[in-house]
Order: sequence, then structure tokens, then C-alpha cells
Amino acid sequence: MPVGVRQLSVLGEFKPFGLIAEALDGKPSDTSTDDYDYFLFDQEIARQREDSSDNDASASALSDRRDHELFIRGNRIIWSIGARVFKRFTLPSSVIKACWCRMGDNPEALLCVLQLDSLTIYNTSGEVVSIPLPGSITSIWSLPFGLLLQQGAEGNLLKHGPFPYSSPSLGSRDIIRNRRETGHSPHNNYSFLSAYDQLLKGESSSMSSHLILKDLLEEPQSIYIEERGKLNIMRDFDERTIWTSDLIPLMASYNKVKMQHSVWVAEVINSSLEVENSSLSATVPTGVLPKRFSFHRIWQGKGAHTAASKVFLATDDDSAPIICFLFLEQKKLLSLRLQTVEINNEILYDVKPDMSWSIPAIAAAPVIVTRPSVKVGLLPYTDIIVLAPESILILYSGKQCLCRYLLPSCLGIGNPSCNLGFSKATSISHDLKIVGLADAVEARINVKVNNRMIFRCALHRSPSSSLANDSITAMAEGLSPSFYNHFLVLLWGDSESSRLSEANPTVDSEWSSFCDAIMQMCKKSSVVSQETAESSWEFLLNSKFHKNYCKINNMIGLSSGVALDRTGLDSLISNIDGTKSSEKSFHFDLLMESLDSLHAVYESLKMDNLRRRDLELLAILLCNIAKFLGEECYLDHYVRDFPALCKTVKMGINCLSSKAPFNLFRWLENCLQHGCTSDKTNNLPLVVCKDGSSVVSWARKIVSFYSLLCDAKIIGNKLSSGVSCNIASGSSSSNEELTVLAMVGEKFGLKELDSLPSGVSLPLRHALDKCRESPPADWPAAAYVLIGREDLALSCLARSCKFKELETQTNMNLVSMSTPYMLHLHPVTIPSTISDTVGLESTKFEDTDSIDGSMADGMENIFSSCTQLRYGRDLRLNEVRRLLCSARPVAIQTSANPSASDQDLQQAQLWQLAQRTTALPLGRGAFTLATIYTLLTEAFTVPKLVLAGRLPAQQNATVNLDPSIRNIQELKSWPEFHNAVAAGLRLAPLQGKVSRTWIIYNRPEEPNAVHAGLLLALGLHGFLRVLTITDTYQYFSQEHEATTVGLMLGLAASYRGTMQPSISKCLYVHIPYRHPSSFPELELPTLLQTAALMSVGLLFEGSAHPQTMQTLLGEIGRRSGGDNVLEREGYAVSAGFSLGLVALGRGEEALGFMDTLVDRLFHYIGGKEIRNERSLLLAASVDEHNRVTGQMMDGTTVNVDVTAPGAMIALALMFLKSESEVIVSRLTIPQTHFDLQYVRPDFIMLRVIARNLIMWGRIHPSKDWIQSQIPEIIKSGVKGLRDDTMDIDEMDAETIVQAYVNIVAGACISLGLRFAGTKDANAQELLYEYAAYFLNEIKPVSTTNRSTFPKGLSQYVDRGTLEICLHLIVLSLSVVMAGSGHLQTFRLLRFLRNRSSVDGHANYGIQMAVSVAIGFLFLGGGTRTFSTSNSSIAALLITLYPRLPTGPNDNRCHLQAFRHLYVLATEARWLQTVDVDTGLPVYAPLEVTIKETEHYSETSFCEITPCILPERSILKTVRVCGPRYWPQVIELVPENKPWWSFGDRNDPFHSGILHVKRKVGACSYVDDPIGCQSLLSRAMHKVFGLTSLRAGYTGNNSNNGSAAVTVDQLVSTFSSDPSLIAFAQLCCDLSWNSRSDIDFQEFCLQVLFECISKDRPALLQVYLSLYTTIGSLAQQVSNSNLLVGDSLSVSSLKLALSYNEAVMTGRLTTSRGSIVQSVFLGSLWKQVEELLNSAEQLKTDLCNYLNSGSWPNDGSFGVKSSTILSWYLQWFGVPAAPTVKTMVDKIKPMNTSLSPVPLLCLLLPGTHINAVEEINRFLLST
Repeated sequence: MPVGVRQLSVLGEFKPFGLIAEALDGKPSDTSTDDYDYFLFDQEIARQREDSSDNDASASALSDRRDHELFIRGNRIIWSIGARVFKRFTLPSSVIKACWCRMGDNPEALLCVLQLDSLTIYNTSGEVVSIPLPGSITSIWSLPFGLLLQQGAEGNLLKHGPFPYSSPSLGSRDIIRNRRETGHSPHNNYSFLSAYDQLLKGESSSMSSHLILKDLLEEPQSIYIEERGKLNIMRDFDERTIWTSDLIPLMASYNKVKMQHSVWVAEVINSSLEVENSSLSATVPTGVLPKRFSFHRIWQGKGAHTAASKVFLATDDDSAPIICFLFLEQKKLLSLRLQTVEINNEILYDVKPDMSWSIPAIAAAPVIVTRPSVKVGLLPYTDIIVLAPESILILYSGKQCLCRYLLPSCLGIGNPSCNLGFSKATSISHDLKIVGLADAVEARINVKVNNRMIFRCALHRSPSSSLANDSITAMAEGLSPSFYNHFLVLLWGDSESSRLSEANPTVDSEWSSFCDAIMQMCKKSSVVSQETAESSWEFLLNSKFHKNYCKINNMIGLSSGVALDRTGLDSLISNIDGTKSSEKSFHFDLLMESLDSLHAVYESLKMDNLRRRDLELLAILLCNIAKFLGEECYLDHYVRDFPALCKTVKMGINCLSSKAPFNLFRWLENCLQHGCTSDKTNNLPLVVCKDGSSVVSWARKIVSFYSLLCDAKIIGNKLSSGVSCNIASGSSSSNEELTVLAMVGEKFGLKELDSLPSGVSLPLRHALDKCRESPPADWPAAAYVLIGREDLALSCLARSCKFKELETQTNMNLVSMSTPYMLHLHPVTIPSTISDTVGLESTKFEDTDSIDGSMADGMENIFSSCTQLRYGRDLRLNEVRRLLCSARPVAIQTSANPSASDQDLQQAQLWQLAQRTTALPLGRGAFTLATIYTLLTEAFTVPKLVLAGRLPAQQNATVNLDPSIRNIQELKSWPEFHNAVAAGLRLAPLQGKVSRTWIIYNRPEEPNAVHAGLLLALGLHGFLRVLTITDTYQYFSQEHEATTVGLMLGLAASYRGTMQPSISKCLYVHIPYRHPSSFPELELPTLLQTAALMSVGLLFEGSAHPQTMQTLLGEIGRRSGGDNVLEREGYAVSAGFSLGLVALGRGEEALGFMDTLVDRLFHYIGGKEIRNERSLLLAASVDEHNRVTGQMMDGTTVNVDVTAPGAMIALALMFLKSESEVIVSRLTIPQTHFDLQYVRPDFIMLRVIARNLIMWGRIHPSKDWIQSQIPEIIKSGVKGLRDDTMDIDEMDAETIVQAYVNIVAGACISLGLRFAGTKDANAQELLYEYAAYFLNEIKPVSTTNRSTFPKGLSQYVDRGTLEICLHLIVLSLSVVMAGSGHLQTFRLLRFLRNRSSVDGHANYGIQMAVSVAIGFLFLGGGTRTFSTSNSSIAALLITLYPRLPTGPNDNRCHLQAFRHLYVLATEARWLQTVDVDTGLPVYAPLEVTIKETEHYSETSFCEITPCILPERSILKTVRVCGPRYWPQVIELVPENKPWWSFGDRNDPFHSGILHVKRKVGACSYVDDPIGCQSLLSRAMHKVFGLTSLRAGYTGNNSNNGSAAVTVDQLVSTFSSDPSLIAFAQLCCDLSWNSRSDIDFQEFCLQVLFECISKDRPALLQVYLSLYTTIGSLAQQVSNSNLLVGDSLSVSSLKLALSYNEAVMTGRLTTSRGSIVQSVFLGSLWKQVEELLNSAEQLKTDLCNYLNSGSWPNDGSFGVKSSTILSWYLQWFGVPAAPTVKTMVDKIKPMNTSLSPVPLLCLLLPGTHINAVEEINRFLLST
């Protein structure tokens, strides 16, 4: 048989793009022309390997992608894509060789470049690794698991250039040839141990001829060689590698000495025992040894004088891989067939001796032509293009020669029509001869011709017609190999009608040539005598049909054109007599298999609405094959689907075969009716069940979904129905959930669902609808998108996206699941709140005090969409901003005409106000905490601290403080520090860290308080870890007090609890007591020593480090030798806090010295019970600890006034929450008059706090609990104050009242800490009540008389004490309500702030307390709150330490910088809900469940987002509830851990954002707070006013326009679904209104209402499709012209009814009934039956059909009649006429008097009773 001839399509003349790029760069091209190299490769090589390999990628595989090129010259590499430079690489020395490689399990492709003494490796994103190599490495090769390095023998180093082939022109550009379309399947998953074996390396790497680099961090390893069962290191330097594969572990080599070629397989060896001469196995355990590689020879061929010039992999015709060697000297291509066996997931390769063959060739290359999208294991299906010695180009598939290729004739003439753009001047000799091939990529190849030109050519690959392509693939998958080869030769063969030989065939001509090949098989198989005038196919080609082929669009034209030569075909069949048919010929079997394979494609195409045209074409071809084979049942099947075919095919009932064709619609129907396990569902075609079949995967997917829905069992990776199915990971408790996971696993998204016939899609939509309410929590994001829960999908994505690449991949996956063609319809919704926000703009930035609205006050960024939502329309935040603003002059009230004395008055007033202004930054820091999310690119700005005033009475004239009266600079130094801390605390960088460069950039020339404050703020946020030790030293060396304090505290906070040695050294330098005796004496301010002590505590927090604890214990009692004796209390307190932090909550642990340590602390407190010999022992131990006797002692006594506060706090923190009765019993509260005199009142407060922190669990928010804290003597004493009969002297009364107020304040502080951040209502009420009580005592405000509290305290106690206690209680209250913005508390704070300045008691400490309380109440703008973990309580206690400063510079009792440590106690437990459709924050009701505690049982309560959640230790579940949003539940395990940090991958709340999805038909709570606008409450049927619409269409009244507008507006209000909105807009269109079909308009509106109210927007198209189907059927019955060309819609309709039946009978379970109204489907059934009853001609046609199998056949009316007949047969499930005839013949002999109908029903189970009765009437009753 002659070989077919094809034309090469020439893409253009070829020149490496690198040369063009160099010319464009203007680099002088070197004089020598041969010193560059290049290779072309496919883009898949450099792409990252993904996990999923998609079988349906034929479309992407078909699109011809651009070639990538690596161009190498000298030390430069240019990577270009098409005609664009993508990347350039410049290396230090010249390049010897470059190749792509993948290392180990890393999915990224690496570009490995070999130079003389090093290997440079680039990844695709540009990171570089350079590995030094011994100079003897001569070449590199890519293997699946690493890079193979070839060593030259010592002293035998090669010059530059690749390993010399016999053909130098090929060189290294051929390396990558075999990586085309490498796909994404993971390679051999070897996991390598990283340990490298020193001894082995020493002995071998110098001697081994081959090394392997399998990881960038390891050294190259020697390779072993397996010979006679032993492993030796490979030392044969003559064995030169000439080729490796990077997909399968193969290497080919050539040995010059032995003149032989070998093929090797690389294997992993695990055990060291096999290694010969290994001395290691005895000493080193096997697990430690690295995995090593051995080469195992599987083939050798002798007798070649030179190495093969080319080696590559291809595929044999039965898909087995083959290795091809091109021997130029012998001019042949030797092919070795690889045998692969899979054992234990490991693939073994071998070559059998008789499995090789040769083809004459002078050049050859692997190309992908015949089956481009098919993979064989990891390898693409590859053909071979061969240049035979006589310059003929031939395409082979394995051994099979397919066709010749010729260059186009126009190349010779230089004809411009060739579109190559060659100038005429290029005189090309006429007879071009091909002399070489190179650079094959996919189906493109460079062809060298004899005039030294090179052309880039494309071999024509698979057809662009998807139908032809599918059919060829079906033949490949469905036919046995010998049949397929035969077909392939026919298809590619040289036939006069082959249109595939054209260079650019059209889609139609491709299909024709496929039909041509099939009909050739028919010709060959027939035993027709040569006299037959003309074959049927030739007749068909000359017919009218063929001429009109391209013009046809509808079925009528198609059917009228098809005219088969009946006589021809009939004569063919008549020639096949009985004897022939009994022994079917080879071709007959081949045709039968082809019919089955193509029939499977036909059934698969039925399931795709978009391929109806292809279906018609295929039906014609299948009719011809079936007619030829005499398969009447098949013929009947196709004619039923396309009744117009009946004109061309004469049907009969004398069937040669009784084989019934597979009917997919019928199969799906049986599945719904009888379940997947019934016998009726076991007749699937083999192609559908075959693994890896791509062509009918559409049908396979649908079959698998239906199977799962109807109880199929999963056996291995197959279902019990016989098909395979990928099921995505995730849990499932029902068939529906399993089906959804299968849809995700098969990448079957909403777009695919839309292209199914509507009846087929219904059960799948049912499954999605059922899972929508509460899907499992562990599903992949794509599954949530599929069921319409984008809210859950986004949450899932936020959890899973750890890498950016994964994110893009997943997003692509999500887009594929949704409907991309609807994305442009998505509305841009503007919430109604935006308009309010715009109105608020003006009030935000200005207030009554403002003179300059633009001035920055540090709180500009507090307003955001979420705070706007949080505080609604009230102006709370504006008020807070006004109260905390320190950047504007303050108003001073004066008379209009000032006199001289007024000026002094102004200065006094200004001084009072300055006290308040300087305290404001502390509160502002808390208010704006972490509210600016910026990239840190600008300089750090701090708002001004303005102490000036303004006089509103005198046109806002500014008044400054008089510097002569007071030192302003001194007044401002610490406030400036606080101001900078507040500005720094605002920062919350998006990337979670601050760069060191930015900190250094902001460092001023001269140290100042501003930068010091910034350092502390950054440290508290944990950002100071970026500073190096040298930076720290530079800061300390400036010797600036504030900077040193800020830096020490900041570093300690950043490194909290880490005990970092370098930081601890920095801190200890500032504690002189710790210096060794040889150390020079340092004069350090007490301030720095105090800060250093606290910093040590933070650094060692919770470590219970014994040495540190001993040191700090000594510091509590040490005299502060130095400048300021006044500050020693602050020093001791700091040491106490520090000691408490180091042993935080660990006092109970039995540390050896803990007892003595506790005794010593009690000694410092001044416990009376240890005043005798114990103290002497203590004194002795003290002396051991101290270098000098610097103890504050008077004899043996300790100065308790200094040491007691620190010691009490240390005990409180050490035994925090320990419930230790022993310690509490020793920390007594005075019970007698003598004790009261003995203990300072403010120390009593500390004792109360300490006792309660230890007995944490007993704190209870009730008045009784507070009363229980007060000893009887004090209770009775306070009661007796009013009672004149009591004889208490003045002195005693004062003592008792002092103790009383301090105990109450201490108890309130304890309550505040115990309920910090909980918003506990009982605690809030109690603290508010006590605050009001104290306020009334200071100055009666409210007249309500509460008899429960003792009155008249102010007579016995000074006002200052009462003020301090009041403000401490208020601070505690704001700690409880932190972040809540509680209104009642805020009003109290505002009152206190204004009151103080008026009363003249504007003490700085008091103002600071109010400022901090306001800040706490609105912590972080209301987005943060406090935690009650141990370290948080400690940080809060430091902030709330109850000794308030007297002035801005007062650091005596407590360093002011410590007041900022509350930041360490904050948590962002903020949660806001974001509407997933609009992306805007919304209100949503949450149900929060907290676990049972000792105070209450498990409780659920409702919160409205945005809100603050309870602590992690008690939080169990958070559920989105309420009728307007889809429910979702977040389940948590309560743990005693801090809240998740920003950006934490495990955070179930995704850094405070929860996506929710609004149900269609509900408005958001912003637009409709009380629910009066919901869809149902608006009574939509009235709004739509169908009657008014009907009236409106007749005359366009102006008053009726509103009704038309409403539809569109209403729908967009209630649904963001793009399809519904677009449809509603269509309903409002005027052209729509002018249509006559009002019934249809009403139907559309009702369906729209149904879809919106039930929230099932996807059903819109299903309803319309079903409605229009019935409409067109009705029109067809009444109309004489042919309107409906097929009966597929009837099958779809029938399937919809089967679905309805399955729901009604409970086979498909549902909570909300059928997703399409059952009444609607029932009415469809009725209508179809009525239509069929009303057709006049039908009964006659049916009778004829049943009797003779003939279809109506009289002109165009006959086509209409046959169409209606086909509907009847489909609707009632009547089998093919031959089948019916057979059944009737079985019944006829039984001459029974009974009715044969029951018997017929048994024999024809799928047939409706109506049809059975008709059959009985026509066939049996005659």
C-alpha cells in the first residue's frame, strides 16, 4: 500500500533568537561564528510541577505554544520565549554546558550551568546557588532525582565545549529533548537522607567516574555499579555518558575502548552491607548512611566505532517506551523496546534481546504528532521523524511507517504566497533537498536544506476539528493495537480524497477525511465484485450534500442532503452470504470495534449541549457503519435521535445481530429508578470503564456521579458500576456529599454543569443544594464554591494557602469551579452606609475646639469601615479623639477684658491644663494601638505636644506658658517620651515586622526622647529583634537616659521569656551590683538601674532561673548607692516585679532554695512572726550574697517602707493563681488596732491585691465578696463612725477609714485583673457602683441615698487618698470593659476628666489614670482587649501599680515608662464579618458558646459582629446564625494558650475576618435593620403585579413604568447573583415588553420569584429550558414545517421526571423537597402525553413501525411524522422494532385466553404501559 504524502507547514526561516537579541543589545558579535550554542525546549520543562495531572488537557495541548530557547555564548546565557527575551544570566567564567534539572522532591525546575571549576544553579525566580567542583567534571546530565556529573580521568581534562559527539553541531542543545510535556506527575519519590558519609567521600569522589548531586545542600555522591550481584564504585572513566532521561532513571553511555554502547538503569541502594570493601557497616548504623545510587546495565551493543550521534525516547505503536540510537556511520536508527514491570510501586525497566529493530536514517528526532495529549505513564506519546538516506522525510509511530513529508513547492520558487515574508532576492535553488533535522519541540522541527538555510516547520498534528480528534482518540483507546495500527495507516495513508494532506486543512475537511478512512475499511471488508460501478462513499462525495456541506446549519438542510447509495450498500451486504458472516473477516471485526468505540463518543456528546452539531455529523457516519454491518438496532437508535436520517436509511426488522446499543439516557434513568446496583446498569461500554480514557471522560464523570448518588460502592479506585472516579479529600456522611467531592475531584464545576442537558443536571444540582446548608468542615475550597458557599471557600483558602504558588493554583481551581462567563455580570454594590460616612467626614476631623482642622493629632487613622460599623451612627470615637487630643492649644475661659491679675490667673489655669495635656499620650497610645496597617516606607511622624492655651473670648488668641515661672523643658521631657510611644504603638506593619533599615533611618543625630519612645513602642510590639548587637551598643554609647530606658525595655519585651544571653549581658551592665570587683566603678542613675531590673524580669519571664532569682532577691533589699535616695522605693518595686516575673506562677515548684527565698521576702514585708533568731540567719546569708553591706538595715531590721511593696508583688506573681493557703495565711491583713498602726495603709492595699491574685479562683464579682475582704474590726469601726455613742478617738478613726478605702480599692483592682477584658456585667456594675460611691464621698454629686455604704469618709481621710482610690477603681473598671467602648463607663470617665480641671485637684497622676482608662475602654479603637493569662496579669499589674506619680517627672515609686507594659497583655480577639459577594463589612448575629467553669455551666449567648470574642481558654464554638446569612460553625478546643497572632496559619478566624454569604431574598442588616424589607414581607407577587404588567404591555402608561423598574431593582436588592440580575434586567427591557407572548413573561417572573425566594439561582436556566422544550414540542405538533430536528430534549425531559419520582419515593433524600417544583414537572408530563395523543398520524406510523420497522417517508411531512414518532418511542421507552418483534414471536405460540399485556410488561421492562397496550393492539390482537 502506498505511503501517504503530507506537506510540512513552514513557519519561517530559523535563526537563534539569541543572535537577534545580541544585535539589539548592540554587543559586538565576536569574530568567530562557531562559539555560540543554543537549544530549544518546551515550556513544561521550566514550569513548576503541580500535583494534579488533568486528562482533559487536550485543548491546551493542542494550542501550539511558543518555543523557549537558551542561547549560550561565552559566559552569557539568554533565555527567550518566542521573540522576547525572558531572562539573562551572566556568569563569572565561560559556560561549558547548561541543562534543566529537578532535584529530589523539589517541584521547581533548576537551570544548572557547568563552568570550569564550579556549578551554578538558578531557579526560575532567579535565586542562585554556586557549588565548587573538582576541575575534572566534564559534563552534567539531568536524571529524575538529581544531576549526574561526569568526571574526566585525572590529567585528561577536556577543553571547553560539550562532550564531543561525532556531530559537533548537535552539542548540548539536545539535552532537554525528552522533556516535552513532562506534565506534573511526581517522579520516583526517593526520599534521601541528608547525612553524607565522610569516609566514603574521602575514598571515592576522586576516583568515581560518575557523581550524583541530589540536593543543593549536599556534596556530590559517588555512584555504584552493580556487577555479578556486588556493588562497586563506578570507576570506568572510558564509560562516557551520551544521554540521560529526566523522566525515567535511564542513562546511555559509550565506551571508546570496548567500542560498545550501554543502557543503564539508576536504582537506589539502601543497605551498606552489599557494598564491597565497606568498613563502615560495622561502625555506623544503617539508618545514618545516606541512600546511594547504583547503575545497573540492561543492554549493551558492540561494534560501533563512534558514539551514537543522538539518543532519545519515543513510544511504540502499543504505547511501550523505546530508546532510539542514531548511528551516523551505519546510517541507521536502532530502536530498543523497554519492558516495564511495576512491583511494590517501583517500576523496573529491562530490554529483551529480541526487542530491537533498525530503520535506515541519517537524521531523526522525537516529535509529538499522532496523539498529542496522551501520556504513557510519565512519558508523552512520542512519534519519530526520520530523514532516510535518500533525503526523504518519513514519520514513524514505533515500527509503523505512517507517511512522507515534503517541503512546500512554493519554497523553491520564493513565492510570497507562502506567507513567510522571504524577499524575492533570496534566490533559492528549485530542488531543495533536506539534509538534516534539529531542535524538535512537540510537533515543530528545524529542517536544514542543502543551501545551508534552516526552516522552522510544523508537522501537521492531530486535527483541529474536535470531533475528528475525539473520534481518532476513541479509536486509539477502544481498538486493539493491531486494529488501531491498520486504521492509523489508512488514516495517514495516501488516498486521493485525503484532506489531511493539506497544509492547513479546514475543520470540515478533516472530518471528511476521517469518514473517508472509515469507509475505506468498509470497502476493504466487503467482498464486492469489481463490477460495482461506484462505491457508496464516492457517490456520497459527489452528492448535493457534499457541495452544501459547509453551508448547513440546521438539521433539515443536513437531512435533505444525505443520500446514501442504497443499491451500493445493499449489494455489498447481499454479497456477504451466510458462510462469510459466520467467519467474520478481520475488517468486519475491526468495523464492529470501531462502531462500539464511536458509539461511546456519540453517547458522551449527547451529554454536552454545546456539541449538538458534532453529534449530528457523527450520527450520519455511525448510520453508515451500522447499515453496512447490518446492525438494525444501532440504526434504529440513531434514527430515533435524529429522525431526519430515516429518509436516507431503509429500516427493516430482519436483524443480522440482536445487539442493543448502549443508551446513556436510559442508563441514567434506570440508575435513578432502581439504584446503581441493578442489572440494568451493568452494560456500560468498555471505553467508558477503561482507566485513563480521555475521550469519553465526560460520560464517565456523569456515570460516576449518578452511581455515587445512587448508592454505588467504592472498590479501590473504581465504583461498583465499573467506572473509575477521582474523589477529592474530605469527609462525607451521605451520598450527596460524596457526589460533591467526586465533582471536585473530577474538576466538574458549575460551568460544566450548565452545559449538561437540563434533565441530566437536576440530580447533580439536587446534591449540591442538599449539601449547601451545613457542609463538612474539612472540604477543599473548590467544593464550597461548587455548592455556592464562597464564604466557607475563602475561610478554607486562608487556612490552606501557605505558599503564593499554591494560592494562584487554588484560585485557578476555584475559577474553574465557578462560572467564569458570569464574572463580568457581578454587580458593584455600594452600601447605604457609605452615604452616611461621607456626611460624617466633616465631623470626624474637626470638633468644637479646633482651630486648624488639618492638624495631625495621631488619631487620624482610627476611623475605618469596621469601627464605623462597630459604633454605628453615634459619635463616640470623635469624642474620644477630642478628649485625648494633645496637639492643639486648650481653651481657657477668661473674661472679655483682661486685667493684669488675669494673666497670673491664665498662667495658673494653663499650668493646671498642662498637667492634663502631658498625661494624654498614655491614653492615646492605648486608643490607637496597632491601628495603622502601612508598609513602613516613610519617616516616623509624632504629633506635637502643645502646652499652649487659646482664649475663645479674644478671637482664639494663643497664650504660652511663661518660661520664667516654670521650667517647661523639664516638664516636657517624659511626656515627649510618652507621646512618641503612643505614636509608635499605632504601627502594625502588614508584613508583621519592621526592617532594621527603617529603625536606623529614623535614628536622629542627637539622641532625643522621641526616638527613645519609638524604640519602646517597637519593642512592645516585638519588632526589635531585627537590631544587631552593634546597633544596641551604639544606642547605649550615646548615654541618653530615655533612649537607654526605652531600648532596654523594648529589647526585653521583644525577647520576652527567651533568656537571650547577649541581651541579658546588655542589661546586667546597667546593674552595678552585678559587676565583678575588678570592674571599674560606674555612676549609673537609679532610673536606668530600675529599668534594667524590670527588663531582666521580662527577659527571664517564667523561667524560674535560680541565679537570677537570687540576684533580684538581693536587689529588693539593697540600698541604692548613688544619686537619689528618694528613688530607692521604685528600685525595690522594680526588683520585686522582676523577681515575680522570673518565677511567674511557679512558686509552688519545689526549687531547693524556694523556702528560704519566701522567708526572706516575708522578712522584707515585715512579718512580725519572724523577728528573732531567724533574722540573724538571714543576715548571715545576706552577707554571703552581697559584695558590700549595702542592705537597708538598722541593726538586723530591714527598712520595710522601702522593701515591702516589692516583696509583696514578688510573692503575688510567684504564687499567681496557685491558691496557696500557706502563703496567704502569712500575708495577713491587720485584725487589731495595734496591727493597723503597724502597717502603712497603702501597703494594706497591696496585701489585698497579692492575696487575691494568689487565691485567684475565689474572686467573685459581688458586694459580699468585697465585704469579706474587710476585717471585722474595720467593718465595725466604719459602721460606728456616725454613731456618737462609740468612743473612738480621732487617731483611730482615721486609721480605720484609711485601711477601709485601701482594702476596697485593692479588692476592686483584684476584680479588674480577674475579669480583665471579659466585659463581665456583674463586675462592671459592682465597680461602677463603688466608683460612684467614692465620687459622692469626695463631693456629693447624686442625691440618691444608698444606705449600704458608710457615709462621711471625707472627714477622716484626706481628699488625695480618696481621689487615688476612686481613679484606681475607675481604671479597674476600664480594664474589665477594655475595647468595648461601654457608654456608661465612658460618660463617667468624661465627667472625671472635666471635673478635675475645674476643681483644681488636677494632679498629674490622677489625669494620667483618667487618660489611660479612656484609652483602655477604646483599646485599639475597640478592636483589642486584655487577656487573663499569667503574663498578661503581670503586665497589667505593672501598669496599674497603685502608686500614681505626682508630676510629669516623678519616677520615685514607679518608673513611668512601665505604664506602657499593658501592651504585652493585649489580644486582638476582634471579629468582623465580611460579605463574600460585596467584600464589605456587615453586621451578622453570632451564637458564641463558652465552656463550663466553676462559676457557670456551659453557656451560649448572642453577639452582633463586629465584636470581641471570649478568651481562647473558654471559647468552644462560634456559629453564624440568623435567617439572613448561611449558617457556618467554627468548632474550637478550649486551650490555655494566647490568642492567635496576626497572620497565623492556624487561626480559625483568619486574623479577625469571617466571610459570610447572604441568602438571596434578604437585605443586609445595614440596609434593613428590622427586617421590614425582606422579600416575603414585601409580598413580591403584588409588587410584580402580574395583572398590572399585563395591562402595562398594551399601553405604555407613565404611571406603570414604576412596576417595570421594580423587578430589576428588587432583584438587585435581594440577590448579588449575576444571572438573576441580568435576567431581571432583561425582564425590564422595553423590547421585551412589546413581545406578544404574555404567558411566557408571566412564567419568567414567577420563575424569578421562585429562584430568589428559594435561593436557587442556578435553576433559572433549568426552568426556562424545560418550559421552552415543551413549547417547541407543542409548536411542532401544530406546525407542518420541521422545527425540532431531534428527540434529545424528550430524553432530557424524561430524566427530569425520573428525578422527581426518585425524590417523591425517597430514593433521593432531601430536607427541602424537590429543587424543581413537583407540580411543574407533573404538568410537563401531562402536556407531553396530551401532545402525543393529539397527533393524528401517530397511530398509523406506530403500527407501520412495529410491523415492518419502517419510518414515515413521504416528503417533508414524513420527516415531521417521523419526528413525532421518535418522541413517542423515546417517551414511552419502546425498544427497537426487531426487539419488539422477537418478544412478540415468543408470546404468539402461547394460545392463552388471558391478556398478553402482563407478559409483555415482563419482557419489555422499561416500556410504559400505554405503549405496551399499543404493541398488544397492533401485533398480538390482529
